[in-house]
Amino acid sequence: MNNDNTVLTDDAAREKEPPALVKKIGKTTYRVRVHFSTTSTETMSDKIKRMLKNEIQQM
Repeated sequence: MNNDNTVLTDDAAREKEPPALVKKIGKTTYRVRVHFSTTSTETMSDKIKRMLKNEIQQM
């Protein structure tokens, strides 16, 4: 756990459960599960570049 109450859980070690990011804000705990498409043809780098380009075009 770091100073902003964000922790990675041990869910990643479990075979059938995707990794999760857990963040507690006040009395509410948020758990976000991460998954990746097995059929995607776009790399993470390409996706980030596309998202940045779209963001710039909206400015």
